[in-house]
Amino acid sequence: AQMTANKYAGVRAGLCWTVEQAKLIRMHNNANIISIPGRFIDFDVAWEMVQVFLNTEFEGGRHQKRVEKMSQTL
Repeated sequence: AQMTANKYAGVRAGLCWTVEQAKLIRMHNNANIISIPGRFIDFDVAWEMVQVFLNTEFEGGRHQKRVEKMSQTL
């Protein structure tokens, strides 16, 4: 799902298997969509991942240039 979503301008989706990944895709990639493999992730863990994702800010700094490259259209 995240691979298809990332084909659209302005979308930065990340696949998450852990709470730490949910935090890092926001902090480092400024992701605006979280993709969770529902078949493999317990509801309580998924809910925690969503809460962390929504409450984590983008760090910017050294990550900004990469996010700008990801956002460029061809």
